[in-house]
Amino acid sequence: MTKQQLVENIQRKQSFLCVGLDTDIKKIPPHLLQDEDPVFAFNRAIIDATQAYCVAYKPNLAFYESLGVKGHIALEKTVEYIRLNYPDQFIIADAKRGDIGNTSEMYARAVFSFPLSGGTGGADAVTVAPYMGEDSVTPFLVYPEKWVILLALTSNKGSHDFQLTADSNGERLFEKVLRKSQEWASDEQMMYVVGATQGKLFENIRRIVPNHFLLVPGVGVQGGSLEEVARYGMNAQCGLLVNSSRQIIYAGNTEKFAEAAAREAKKVQQEMAVYLTRNL
Repeated sequence: MTKQQLVENIQRKQSFLCVGLDTDIKKIPPHLLQDEDPVFAFNRAIIDATQAYCVAYKPNLAFYESLGVKGHIALEKTVEYIRLNYPDQFIIADAKRGDIGNTSEMYARAVFSFPLSGGTGGADAVTVAPYMGEDSVTPFLVYPEKWVILLALTSNKGSHDFQLTADSNGERLFEKVLRKSQEWASDEQMMYVVGATQGKLFENIRRIVPNHFLLVPGVGVQGGSLEEVARYGMNAQCGLLVNSSRQIIYAGNTEKFAEAAAREAKKVQQEMAVYLTRNL
């Protein structure tokens, strides 16, 4: 998916919501456990219920890899289901990969071109850790219309351990990542992860990367403010994909869990529409 296509989807749906498919088999409604593939059954229902309110889905690969072969099958079926039924959705493989070149080549092949029965291909984007440098990132950049989403400033408490440390010139590590990585790809192929809990630091980030998309986790259960993210992080094309996982997908635990997820997604989308109207 191109940047322009993503921007058009945001404008059309009046939403920059990404629904995180962090599907934990221990948390899905009990009645689904009787299904042949309970994880996929849950995902399919969530996707059908929320697709009108979001522009992206983000399966977190750890939740699928933890289930072995069954998890990989559920992931492939989930991606294929989105591709065949809702092809305008942007699919992010939240994998946080990052290794030496030949290993990264295999990681890139795994997320971008894994085999699907419908021949629909893999994800549109993958999250990547930048700390092994350029040669660990560039193997993900050789796929046309595929994206790297580089970890820059994350929402977890431990982000302060390294990401905010400064060198002798006062440049913080996340700022160095933002500046250096722009030598590797443009805003047509690279995004950055910036946690919603970072507040006004979005202003610093926008001074360095004014035109890039930012993937923003941490709204909802983690306590990040959507209003703050929009105020400090939105650019002329929106430039944001705000992820919500648990708040939406686990909004209900009965047989009407999908309806509960739809209500939560719609609530977020309606708030986003206000900020889009105000800022664009």
